[in-house]
Amino acid sequence: MKQKVLVIDDDNSLRRVLEYNLQEEGYEVRTASSGEEGLYWFGQDQPSLVITDMKMQGMDGLMVLKSIKERSPETLVIIITAFGSVDIAVEAMKAGAHDYITKPFNREELKLTVRKALKFSGMAQENKRLKGELSDRSDLKSIVGTSKEMEKVFDVVRKVADTEAPVMITGESGTGKELIARSLHANSSRKNGPFVAINCAAIPRDLLESELFGHLKGAFTGAVKDKMGKFQAADGGTLFLDEVGELPIELQPKLLRALQEREVEPVGGTAPQKIDVRVVSATNIDPGKAIAEGRFREDIYYRLSVIPIHLPALRERRRDIPLLIKYFCNKSGADKVSFDKEALEMLVMYSWPGNVRELENTVERLLIMREGDVITAGELPEKFCESRPLAHALIRLPDEGYSLEQLEREVVVEALERNSWNQTAAARFLRIPRHTLIYRIEKFGIALPARG
Repeated sequence: MKQKVLVIDDDNSLRRVLEYNLQEEGYEVRTASSGEEGLYWFGQDQPSLVITDMKMQGMDGLMVLKSIKERSPETLVIIITAFGSVDIAVEAMKAGAHDYITKPFNREELKLTVRKALKFSGMAQENKRLKGELSDRSDLKSIVGTSKEMEKVFDVVRKVADTEAPVMITGESGTGKELIARSLHANSSRKNGPFVAINCAAIPRDLLESELFGHLKGAFTGAVKDKMGKFQAADGGTLFLDEVGELPIELQPKLLRALQEREVEPVGGTAPQKIDVRVVSATNIDPGKAIAEGRFREDIYYRLSVIPIHLPALRERRRDIPLLIKYFCNKSGADKVSFDKEALEMLVMYSWPGNVRELENTVERLLIMREGDVITAGELPEKFCESRPLAHALIRLPDEGYSLEQLEREVVVEALERNSWNQTAAARFLRIPRHTLIYRIEKFGIALPARG
């Protein structure tokens, strides 16, 4: 789509020159011969950029600029002014003009100025989009779930978000621990401060101390200048220590001091630096087991987990899976896509070792590879066949109904036949104890083949 540029100038010849050169660059150009006409077309077209002469009959460029900024502060305006009128240009910049060009100007100067302005506008829009996306991710409404397990999590987050209490979030990988951490920050009095995250497991041990606490120039080989650590960067906001259970044991006393004294000492320094930081941590390991094995200090655990929050695995909140699938479809712009009953049942019954992250990746893949707007069971990867409900995977029950005892007998016979009538193997196949299988054989009067 072409970018729209509005040109306002009461000089007919200059207006035509501007229009020609901008159209040559590929822009969609609207022209106006007065400030009043320009404001009319601005309201109609909402252009990305306005170029206006400063000196015009009636409404001059400064009045046009101020009116546009009142209506749409993000719209960029370039002022055209006469050579030597620097004071007027400065006044325009103070009033919100993005840039100015002086007459006479050549076509390359014009094109470069417009190109730079539109590039700046694009970056500003992208920043706005990213901020909005971050805001969405931080809102509890973006964390999908109506199960009682998730309602308990939401209740704790609401109660503790606007406190200074350290929070430790536990749960398997892919359950959304960082989303909860961001929600805690976004709903706290520190929301206007920075949210700084560090993955303690992703940084080499010999660099982690510097990453957390900073270092001074010359502290070690390669320290060519002072560096701010994550604690200092998060000052006034929230520091998220992801995978804190992987923090090397030798660094844990220094972390404990930071938590207790609210100060840090950069590597190579001797003077502690005061910090104002709320710490939220997360781990996918069992803290109790790590403490028992001597990998995690008990005193740090109690400092970090004043408020513990445990995120359930996806298989522990299966009722949320259809909601999550719909959410990921909408997020991908595929809100009209649905899953047939059998496919949805297979997805709900799957164990999801990768949790919500795995589900999102699966939905994305299915949306890309789908054959129509209804995704069927046959389109699911093979691994989901193991979670296919028995009634769909093995049989089709007749409309008039079927005897459960007869069905059970047939299943037992087939299991025995598949395993050459080996009772131990058949019991393992049916995932029941051997004595239970023997009871079923006797109950249904199943005749075992004679041994040869």
